[in-house]
Amino acid sequence: MELTVYLAGEIHSDWREQIKTKAVESGLPLTFVGPQENHDLSDAIGEKIMGSQPNNITRDDAASGINNLRTQVLMQKADLVIALFGEKYKQWNTAMDASMALTLNKPLILIRPDSLVHPLKELSNRANVTVESVDQALDVLHYIYQ
Repeated sequence: MELTVYLAGEIHSDWREQIKTKAVESGLPLTFVGPQENHDLSDAIGEKIMGSQPNNITRDDAASGINNLRTQVLMQKADLVIALFGEKYKQWNTAMDASMALTLNKPLILIRPDSLVHPLKELSNRANVTVESVDQALDVLHYIYQ
């Protein structure tokens, strides 16, 4: 059985590559999808498709509509969602994606450090599993196959 996993979270660190590499090394039959990781493309996709926008607000609005569509399509096809909250970057998109996963009734693994226990307590309570590291999230995925 192969599962599709949506990896929600910041796009600036290599956490997705860590999960993908470790999953392959351990033989987990997983396909990974997620948000557009090319930040410049993500920000510019509205203008790339619809042409120049009159200001930054409409530029962001055009891009967010297309990015939200992409997220919705990929998340609906996913079997489960892993949402990583790190300490370094603002996590608005991660919170939105985790909430979307819950709305779509997708199983959700939340990764968050100890420093974010309090701010994420309600979301953590709604997730199926909350862990503190990528390795722990992978251990949960391994357990599905045991």
